[in-house]
Amino acid sequence: MKRQPIPRRAHIEEHFTASSTVRDIVIGMSDGLTVPFALAAGISGAIAASHIVLTAGVAELAAGGIAMGLGGYLAARSDVEHYASERRREAKEIDDVPDEERAEIEAIIRSYGVQGDALRVVTTAITSDKERWIEFMMRFELGLEKPNAMEAPMSALRIGGSYVVGGVLPLAPYVAFADAGHALPYSIGVTMVALFIFGAVKGNFTGVSWARSALQTTLIGGIAAAVAFFCARLIA
Repeated sequence: MKRQPIPRRAHIEEHFTASSTVRDIVIGMSDGLTVPFALAAGISGAIAASHIVLTAGVAELAAGGIAMGLGGYLAARSDVEHYASERRREAKEIDDVPDEERAEIEAIIRSYGVQGDALRVVTTAITSDKERWIEFMMRFELGLEKPNAMEAPMSALRIGGSYVVGGVLPLAPYVAFADAGHALPYSIGVTMVALFIFGAVKGNFTGVSWARSALQTTLIGGIAAAVAFFCARLIA
C-alpha cells in the first residue's frame, strides 16, 4: 500500500509588528492615568469642593494632552530628520570614498560567514546600484530603518488621545459627587482597577508577565497619587 505523505503545517510568523502604536498608547495612557489622578488626589487633600478639583483636572488634561501629543510629534519628526541627514551623509561618502565604503560592505557581509567568490558577487550586486548601496549601508552599517513620514502626526494623536482617555477615568467620580472627600475613594478605586487592567494588557503586548506588569503599573500610579495627596495635606 502506498503511503500517503504527511501534510506539513504551514509556518505562521507571529511576531508583533505594531510596536510604535503600542509604545505611543503606553506612554499616553500611563501618564494619563497617573498625572490627573495624582493632581486630583492632591487637591482633594486640601479642598473639599469637587468642582474645583474637576476644573483643575480638566485644565491639566487639556494642557497635558497637547503637551504629550506635541512631544510625540517632535520625537517622530526628529527620527525622520535624522534618517534624512544620515542618508545624505552616506550618499556623499559613497561618491567621495567608494573604495572605503565597498570595503565596509565586504566586512559586513563577511561577518555573516560569506567568503571568497560569493562575497565578491554579493558585494558587486549591492554596489552596482547606488540607491541599493545607500539602503544597505543605512540598514546594516548604521542600523537605521526608514521612518514613515506620516508617523509624526499619528504619533501625536495616539499619545495625546491616550492621555485624555486615561485622564478621564480618575476625574469621573468628581462629576458624580459634590464633595471631593466622597469622590476621592471612588477615584482611587476606578484608577487602581484601570491601572491594573492597563498594566496587564501592556504586559501581554510587550511579552512581559501580565501579573508583574499589572502590579508594577498599579504601584507606580498609587505611589504618585499618595505623594501628591500627603504633600497637599501638609501644605494646607
